[in-house]
Amino acid sequence: METGKQKFDTLSEDYERHRPRYPDELMRQIARRTPRRAERHVVDAGTGTGIALEGLIPLLGPDCRYEAVDLSSDMVATGRRKFPEVRWAVGGAEPFLEQAVDVDLIVAAQSFQWMDRPRFLRAARRCLRPGGVVAIIQNNRDFSASAFLDAYESLLEELSPGYGRHYRSLDFASELREAFSSSGSEVEVATADWTRPMAAEDFIGFAKSSTQVQRGLVAHGEVLLDRLAALVAAHEEDGELAVPYRSELFTARVPGADTPDGG
Repeated sequence: METGKQKFDTLSEDYERHRPRYPDELMRQIARRTPRRAERHVVDAGTGTGIALEGLIPLLGPDCRYEAVDLSSDMVATGRRKFPEVRWAVGGAEPFLEQAVDVDLIVAAQSFQWMDRPRFLRAARRCLRPGGVVAIIQNNRDFSASAFLDAYESLLEELSPGYGRHYRSLDFASELREAFSSSGSEVEVATADWTRPMAAEDFIGFAKSSTQVQRGLVAHGEVLLDRLAALVAAHEEDGELAVPYRSELFTARVPGADTPDGG
């Protein structure tokens, strides 16, 4: 079985360039739900190149203690160049959280599905301070709203071994409620629908940054890229594609006297 490190090492440049950022409205919700206190401690778990931090640092401010951890040394190296003020670590999110203390916000952006989720949530519950928040956020391509994306998903299902378009159709809200139920934590869910305009060549770069396409390339070589290029050519207009997304945010807040930030 390939590890998370094997999945994403060598992909960091394409990942950083082509991956979508998270909707501002959902990042603001994370900031509002984070407790207001001096020198807040923030952990970005499974950070990749720090894309979630791009949205959070301007909202939470420079006075937080930021830490970020990822299995891929390539991803961490790219993130460290972006945010040298963040403390970066190479390793698994689960053991990192198991040794963490007094955390105010844990974010898992586009990474939670790859983790040992029960272990992650146990560690998160233990290391969060009263009022602390765990936030799971993900961008999902909305193939139900796009003939192009529907065809793209079908291409991946045909040529990427083991891939199915519903692989992230998991009940994260129920998992959070179960993990935090004994503390009476409040679990909230929010969504945002949006469309990402992309140059046709950028979509191909985006696709190549994904593990699903990389698996397909190992299995089928250039056949996959040739068919992807033909698919993009059939759907682009003036060199552009409109890619619809539905982003999801799941948060659980540990009970405590601290009030959420109003920002």
